[in-house]
Amino acid sequence: MNKWILISLLLFSWIPSRKNDLVQDNAKFADKQMRAMLQQLDGSIDSFPHAIYPDGKLKLVDIYGWTSGFFPGSLWLAYQLNNKDTFLLNHAIEWTNKLEPVKNLTSNHDIGFMMYCSYGNAYRITKKEAYKDILIQSANSLCTRFNPKVGCIKSWDDAYTIGEKVYYQYPVIMDNMMNLELLCFASNVTHNPKYREIAISHADKTLENNIRGDYSSFHVVNYDSITGKPLFKVTHQGYANNSTWARGQAWGIYGFTMMYRETRQERYLNAACKMADYFLDNKNLPTDKIPYWDFNIGQLGYNPPIQYDTLKRSLFQRDVSSAAIVCSALFELYGFTKHQQYYKDAVAILQALSSPAYRNNESKNGFLLKHSVGNFPGGYDIDVPICYADYYFLEALQRYQQYNKKG
Repeated sequence: MNKWILISLLLFSWIPSRKNDLVQDNAKFADKQMRAMLQQLDGSIDSFPHAIYPDGKLKLVDIYGWTSGFFPGSLWLAYQLNNKDTFLLNHAIEWTNKLEPVKNLTSNHDIGFMMYCSYGNAYRITKKEAYKDILIQSANSLCTRFNPKVGCIKSWDDAYTIGEKVYYQYPVIMDNMMNLELLCFASNVTHNPKYREIAISHADKTLENNIRGDYSSFHVVNYDSITGKPLFKVTHQGYANNSTWARGQAWGIYGFTMMYRETRQERYLNAACKMADYFLDNKNLPTDKIPYWDFNIGQLGYNPPIQYDTLKRSLFQRDVSSAAIVCSALFELYGFTKHQQYYKDAVAILQALSSPAYRNNESKNGFLLKHSVGNFPGGYDIDVPICYADYYFLEALQRYQQYNKKG
């Protein structure tokens, strides 16, 4: 039997008996897994969990790795979901404080992920002024990567396209939408409009150039830093340059929903809805709504920039991280639109992620979810647990709890 048919059968046989205690059950599971992860990390000074190597060993990053903020953020979310457990609180504080030097990082656009997922949750929960000050400095660091001529924050330095190895002059990736929340926060607390103005400029350029007519998305737009004009549009982690990388689409849905929250500009809500509709209505989305890592794998008209060894690994790998990001975004999008289908789809995804098919029940490695894909063209983090899948899963649970207090 095909393994994904078997997974679907397991999933749908599980849902009826568990959905009434979805939040409570996952909160307890998160508490157990967080404790297991902390035990593995005992004595670590600046190494943060990222994923799992093929041999099962824990894959770590230092404080400057782009995913360093997700574990501290997950501790904060798990703390709230578990009735403010002081054990989780103490470790959330400890692991967040380790990231303070990152506030001055100017060589990486991902400072929004690193600092807002960690310190952003810390400030939201505790209201400590010191956390706020660190976030403002982080926003100042992110602003140094903004070029007014391009109208965007530069994503990468010294990077090349996959395949042909063409140098990126000024790459802007869909992922970068997620870092704009840090800027909006800085304007909210300082009453200085400059941060939000940069966020709006970046979002508008992304809407103009990263989004196609059908509201699918390009992963990367490379700009001319002098003229500000797009030079070419490609993928870096998707299947083909003209395909739709699932996590890129997820970043867009989440990012434009967030930008509507922060600005109430209808163009952002429209973009979020149409990108969500593309994701949810796509004929290539499996019935359990957990996507493959790209929506156009193996289809005619989509030619990969590199050659894949399909004898070594099947191209058809699910990406749980994309589903978790979209799930969290859909709950917020439902709050703005009252579109019942968004809520139903969000709950369906949450139930799927909570099932034995995708929850990391049998492992004590500390992660919550399995079957994510980090970078398929790069050949790493494929079909493994990944920290950002866990973070957005916990956030989705928290948002679900707002609509269903009985959990």
